[in-house]
Amino acid sequence: MSSTDSPKKSPITYRDAGVDIDAGNTLVSQIKPLVKATQRTGADGDIGGFGGLFDLKATGYKDPVLVAATDGVGTKLKIAIESGQHATIGIDLVAMCVNDLIVQGAEPLFFLDYFATGKLDIAQAKDVIAGIADGCKLAGAALVGGETAEMPGMYRAGDYDLAGFSVGAVERHELLPRHEMEVGDVIIALPSNGVHSNGYSLVRRLVENEKLAWDQKAPWQPDSTVAEALLAPTRIYVKPLLAALKGPGGTGIRALAHITGGGITENVPRVLPEGLAATIDLNTWNLPPVFAWLATAGNITQDELLRTFNCGIGMIVVVDSNAVDDVVQTLEDTGETPFIVGRMSKASDEAIEITGTLKAAS
Repeated sequence: MSSTDSPKKSPITYRDAGVDIDAGNTLVSQIKPLVKATQRTGADGDIGGFGGLFDLKATGYKDPVLVAATDGVGTKLKIAIESGQHATIGIDLVAMCVNDLIVQGAEPLFFLDYFATGKLDIAQAKDVIAGIADGCKLAGAALVGGETAEMPGMYRAGDYDLAGFSVGAVERHELLPRHEMEVGDVIIALPSNGVHSNGYSLVRRLVENEKLAWDQKAPWQPDSTVAEALLAPTRIYVKPLLAALKGPGGTGIRALAHITGGGITENVPRVLPEGLAATIDLNTWNLPPVFAWLATAGNITQDELLRTFNCGIGMIVVVDSNAVDDVVQTLEDTGETPFIVGRMSKASDEAIEITGTLKAAS
């Protein structure tokens, strides 16, 4: 039989290969109102172009330095996927990026996301992106674009991955940390609202060891399921801290530290100059119930807790002692509950000195 007589093959489409272009287009149309709700000065374009536009001049900066950050939410995603609760994981994604911008004094301007999955589930993706839009509104950043990648064979059914990218700006002379930091500066803490987005490989291991189901009542928070309690989104500190930086005593803010991976003991030293140490008194706050439960379930030492989890503190603010009252007042006016945890001291061997003992609330 000649080649011209061979049976004709049925045509194969991209959808046959596992990629549904129509589903992607449907998702874009459904999220456009969410994206539009995040618009701010400098960003007023529609999603769907080849790139997101931002007019830096329109924001009024005179001598700006751009600051960029990228991050994900780690294996916290597994809890969202396994429990089917996707509404807040996008807030975590934004928080992990914009909290890293504000610690350098930068106002987040815009955000982009990357959502990758094996087969696009429009409802799931919309929930995730709605959370991203919520996070952008909390941070005052515009969601100017992103990428939804459908990649058959790369992910198991129902799985997805997330990455976030954000750019902020700060006037050159307002960059943090400031070189004026000195012995006697006061260390203020802003509370977290749970585990945030770090240490979840250990958290999931302990949940498994304790044979807890995601829909079971959380032993440390009986009014919530295990999944609900552990999916509490990372707090976004941008607006309170911008208010403090621009308010009375704001020039007295010497440094900020986002307490993420590495916990308190690894993150605070990242913003300290040589020759200074942060002395932090663990007796100044109570360990939130989730961390007390984790410590007991895993027989975790205090040192391990401090270098793995935020232990109830999501942000550290180092302030000139003369500006403390003004800064605290501004933070309280924004709804924050700041509390003093220590002071700057002369360094000896370590950049952070811990006193006291972590204790659970009675």
